[in-house]
Amino acid sequence: MVEIKTDTALDAMREAGRVVAHALAAAKEAAKVGASLLDLDEAARAVLAKAGARSPFLGYRPSFAPTPFPAVICTSVNDALVHGVPTGYRLRDGDLVSVDCGAELDGWTGDAAVSFTVGTARPADTALIEATRQALDAGIAAAVPGNRVGDISHAVGAIARSARCGMPTDFGGHGIGRRMHEEPPVPNRGRPGRGFPLRHGLVLAIEPMLMAGGRDAYRTDPDGWTLRTADGSRAAHIEHTVAVTDSGPRILTLP
Repeated sequence: MVEIKTDTALDAMREAGRVVAHALAAAKEAAKVGASLLDLDEAARAVLAKAGARSPFLGYRPSFAPTPFPAVICTSVNDALVHGVPTGYRLRDGDLVSVDCGAELDGWTGDAAVSFTVGTARPADTALIEATRQALDAGIAAAVPGNRVGDISHAVGAIARSARCGMPTDFGGHGIGRRMHEEPPVPNRGRPGRGFPLRHGLVLAIEPMLMAGGRDAYRTDPDGWTLRTADGSRAAHIEHTVAVTDSGPRILTLP
């Protein structure tokens, strides 16, 4: 069932989204050469605790996962695509890091992700991150009343194709509200004019995941969570929680 949110609910989700934005900023600030991925998780935990927010990631266990997720953020490094588990791995100069974070505040949820380079950036990584950002921007621009989910999916996929990047076919965005994952699904590929109709009050997490090697294939680490590109190429993941409104898309996870 798809829940259409009231304007009051959108305002409440904005507060949850603000916590997510601050947690991501804290994790990025902590991402120095030599810092461990656990340091990034601790930085995000401190933001959530200060805001009185709960992590929808911590303890989350979808059907594909062998164990509950042990952290409040996902940290995916270099060829890791999504769902990276924070470990004692210490960041190196040039690492490409994607951090995904959620927060639940007063019964409403926000979800967002950022990708960035630690230290000296490779030009190819900068281009990959920019293509992922452009794909997200295109998806957000399509999130207007009168369109359908397929229009968002098509916009995201068109940017990925033009950048000659691969994308996983079975992971994408989703509805969001009282729970982190709600209906409808928001694939990163689709046909315009198809899928669930967009209307004022629908809230979606739009999240392009681009793989520089151009292939769509990925593999799963022994931890059962971390997804890596099958060809070892780098990956980027950027996400916002976005409300469809009559005055245009409203991004709820900005700082």
